[in-house]
This record gives sequence, structure tokens and C-alpha cells, in this order.
Amino acid sequence: MVIYQIFTRLFGNKTCANIPGGTLEQNGSAKMNDIDDRVLRHIAQLGISHVWYTGVIRHATQTDYSACGIPRQHPDVVKGKAGSPYAIADYYDIDPDLAEDVSRRMEEFQALVERTHRQGMKVVVDFVPNHVARQYQSIARPAGVRDLGEDDNPNVGFSWQNNFYYLNGPFAPPTAPERASSEERGASINYIEQPARATGNDCFTCQPSRGDWYETVKLNYGIDYLGGHAEHFDPIPDTWRKMLDILMFWAAKGIDGFRCDMVFMVPVAFWRWAIPQVKAACPAILFIGEIYDPAIYRDYIAAGFDYLYDKVGMYDCLHDIYCHGRRAADITYQWQATDDISGHMLRFLENHDEQRFHSPFFAANRSELPALLVSALLQKGPFMLYFGQEVGEQGMDAEGFSGRDGRTTIFDYWHLPSIDRAYFNRRKLTGQERSRMELYQKVLNMKERERAFSEGMTFDLMYVNPHIGHAVFAFLRKHEGELMLVVANFSDQRQEPLVNIPRHAFEVMGIDEGEYGATDLLTGESLALSLKADGAVNVSVEPWGGRVYKMNLNEQQ
Repeated sequence: MVIYQIFTRLFGNKTCANIPGGTLEQNGSAKMNDIDDRVLRHIAQLGISHVWYTGVIRHATQTDYSACGIPRQHPDVVKGKAGSPYAIADYYDIDPDLAEDVSRRMEEFQALVERTHRQGMKVVVDFVPNHVARQYQSIARPAGVRDLGEDDNPNVGFSWQNNFYYLNGPFAPPTAPERASSEERGASINYIEQPARATGNDCFTCQPSRGDWYETVKLNYGIDYLGGHAEHFDPIPDTWRKMLDILMFWAAKGIDGFRCDMVFMVPVAFWRWAIPQVKAACPAILFIGEIYDPAIYRDYIAAGFDYLYDKVGMYDCLHDIYCHGRRAADITYQWQATDDISGHMLRFLENHDEQRFHSPFFAANRSELPALLVSALLQKGPFMLYFGQEVGEQGMDAEGFSGRDGRTTIFDYWHLPSIDRAYFNRRKLTGQERSRMELYQKVLNMKERERAFSEGMTFDLMYVNPHIGHAVFAFLRKHEGELMLVVANFSDQRQEPLVNIPRHAFEVMGIDEGEYGATDLLTGESLALSLKADGAVNVSVEPWGGRVYKMNLNEQQ
């Protein structure tokens, strides 16, 4: 399983103005229709099995769609002109920015799902369960569905029957003073919310800061945060039923999985209750959880999650190797910490929250190859690729609400020339971009097609190779008669390590000693490797490079 994350609003935007803080009219937006069969074929050729369309559900925006019957959002509670895709304004609707014909936006989304399936890939969408936009109002909910907050009693801070938490006093958005005299406010009055509701990042104050998720409201799943964190799960809270209805609604649209936002901020009891019901209706549907607390990983897997972010472990380790000189051998501890659930851990080098790999804040011009080999090939779990990563997008624009921080904006309207070259004007790809795409294609197709990587067992070689652990990480993968030796060089110097292979590896993996022909799947180079228990293999690896040697154990030389 290899997921390609597309930030849909930016993918395919053809308007090149790129005015910092620009409006939709100035900077434009990509459309779902831009992602046609040709584009999807190029994505599939990378070795992609699933496409995560990020930000397709309607969220708060400063763009006025009231002429289309869509409620306007107050600028005091919207981050950036385009708005955050995680400030959901209607769980049952599609973002109008993405539609050629706003009145047919759901039809255009379903056509995108069909096109993706036609190219042999599956579809993942966001489910944002913890918080909603300040001015959430569903205009697309099915008949008979009560809206979030519609039946709340705002005179009590907490009730298991309420969808929100209510505070003593009016809400004071941190953006109101700076907007007070700006032209964009026109004649509008300040945003009014009385009583204030708790903010999405568990901020239970009427005056959240700019660093808080002030544009969102925390949903109430039956935990009394205002009174000692007591749990009220029986009878089933109203929010649980409403959120299950939303999951069922999208599952019925033919999608194949949910990437669930900040799942650890929602009680595991809800997931234990909801996920089995969704899977009973759609047995093949996947649940992917964004989570940052290793102590509770297994609780959420037991609740029904198929995959969880391996951010705090593997991602952070690889980041520190590149940025802070951490030893390559520390990778061993990361996989060991989740070895019993390794098939459930989703690994990545980028996503919309993290800095771009090739930004000056991360790896800059150093190759991602060693990190890619470890993330994608060390174990059986899935790998995720963020759009533009495959051509080295640096995310170094100051787009407006987002500054020059090495991240691609999720709040602004913008054009990415690298994406235009990669999928819409491929003849304009630079040589370096083309080479990088070919590298990802090799490694990710290797992950899918080579059974040693998709199904085989792993043997970490570092415990018998402490002499190389400052810069090199090496491991074996084996399936039936095929053996892979993978060596990754995390340093600026060419490494020529003697990689020890212990007798235990031969016993556990069923390897016969002997001399074998080996082919580097990255370069096509062939050579002979002599495998002996407690012996060593001499390998030469370029700076920030790697080797993937494949051997047929049924053919000794």
C-alpha cells in the first residue's frame, strides 16, 4: 500500500499570479476535473495504490459563495483567504473552490472517485472528528438529520447531549483587532459568539491565541473537560450518532478509506463503537489515524484502525539524522518499539503538516534515497508520498497566511510550478526533477512488485555492525528464494563498509552459505556476493545513497 496525498486545492491550479494573500479571483484554485485520466495514469505509474484527496469536504473560507446558496464565513474566524481544510463548515458537502460547476460539486467529486478507480487506485478522504468551523452550518445534510449544535442547551457548560462545550463569556477572536480597520472587513461588525464555545485544540478559554486553533470549535464526545474529565458514554452521546452518520454517508459514496484527523483527541471508546459499524456496512474500508502518542497506539489499533502515523518514531528519527547528526543505528530502536504492530504503521517523509524534505529547514540538496529506502522497504507497512515530494518541491514561498517556512500552504490560494511540470507540462521537467521521479518510481514499484518487500521477513543487521552505525543502516529482506540486502548511507562521505551478516540470520531466514549473483535494483549493476555465516560483505555506497542488492538463493555461482 502506497498512498499519494494530494492537496486538492493546489494540485493543477493553472493561475500563476501567486500574489501573497491573494483572493480566489487573483490566484485561482485547482479543480477536481483537472485530475483527469492522464494525470491519474502518471500518478499510478509511481507505484501508487491509494490517493488521499485532502481538503475536499467544504470548509470555512473567506471566498463569498453566497450567490450559490452557501453561507458566508466571517473573516475573523478563517485562517487565510482560502481557509483551513480542517475547519469543516459542512460535513456533507464538497468544497466549492474545487468545482467547475459549483451546483454540481458532489457529482464532480464522484466522477473523480470513478476516474481514480478506473486507473486502478483507491480513494481516501479526510474525516475530521474533533472540531468544526466556528460557523458550521450544514446545507447538504440528508433530510431528517439534525445539525451539529441545533439542539444544544448553551446555558450549561457540559452536557452529554450537547455537541459543543459552552464557556462563561463572549468569544474574542485574536484576529479582530488587526482587522478592525482593514478594507476587507467593509461594513461588517466583529464576529459575535455568545456564549463562547471551546476551541478545537482543547482550549477552554474565551480568548484563544493566534497559536490556537481559534477558527474551530471542539466537539463534545461525552467527556466533561469542565468538570474533572468524567466520561459520560452511556447512554450514547448525541455527537457519536451524528459522526457515525457522517462516516456512513461518505462510505456510501464509494470511497475506500478515511484519514482521520487527530484521532487521539477523540475518545477511543467512540472508535470502538463506530468503526465496526462502518466496516460491517463496507468491509474493505480503511481507517488511517493521525496520532502522536505511542503509549496509546495499540488501543487505537484494537479499536479498529488499520494504520497509524509513525511520526513520533520513524519520521522524527530520520529527520534528526539529517538535521541533527543522530546516528543511523538509532533506526533500530524505532522499528523495535512498534515491532508487534509494524504492519499497522504508516511511514512518510512529508505531509501537509511537516516541512518539505528538500527545504533548507530539512535536507536541502541532500538525497532522500537512504531515508526512502528505510521508510518504504524496511517493513511491510504502508508508505505515504506528499504531492510534489517526487520532484523535490521545497515549499519555500511566503503565500500569505503561511510564511516562508518550508511548508506548502494549506490556508492560501497558490500555484506550484513544480506540480504543473510534473503532471500537466511534463516536457518542462528539469533533469533533476525527472531523475527524482524515476527514483521514486523505482523504489515504490519495488515495494509493490518484489515479494521480499511486500511479504518477506526483515532482519536488522545493525547489532553486529556497530562500527558503521554512525552513518550506515543495513538490513535483509527475504521471501522464499529471494534475498535483498539493503544498505543506506546517511552521510556526506562515500562509505565502503564491511557489512557483517551473523549466523543467526542464516538460521532464521534459511539462507545457505555460498556465492550468489546480485543485482542492484537501483542501478542495474551486477556483481558476485559471497555469503558466509558470521562473514562480511563489502559494499560501496555513494554519499546520501543506497544499495538494494537482490539475490536468487536457488542459483549459486
